[in-house]
Amino acid sequence: MPHSPCEVLQQKAAPGHYDRDVPDCLFCAIATGDIPATIVLDGKRTLAFRDISPQAPTHVLVIPRDHYPDVAALAEAGGGLLDELVGQAHQVAVAEGIDGSGYRVVFNTGREGGQTVAHAHAHVLGGRSMTWPPG
Repeated sequence: MPHSPCEVLQQKAAPGHYDRDVPDCLFCAIATGDIPATIVLDGKRTLAFRDISPQAPTHVLVIPRDHYPDVAALAEAGGGLLDELVGQAHQVAVAEGIDGSGYRVVFNTGREGGQTVAHAHAHVLGGRSMTWPPG
């Protein structure tokens, strides 16, 4: 279901365990509940919420609650967190009803890769045909 980019973000994330809270990080503030977001799925180590500027009818961000600057740092940390985050991306697709028609999971890394928030996150995009190459 489409969501307006002007949608007011109301729901706060449930409190959890935050070992790496970076004070000026937007996504850390969402993970701690200091900044509200429209939560789609709330896990112990991950959180999924709607993008405020959606690029597809379904556009959900999945983040680790702990701060990692990008997906490379998240992968290097080990502990199965990257697997868990990708698994939650699939759970988002199921919850949004796009798992059968197809969806895209994207990790942007670095400025030239399109990363605008320095906190590892996956974009789950679906609800329309995706083109190639992206961007």
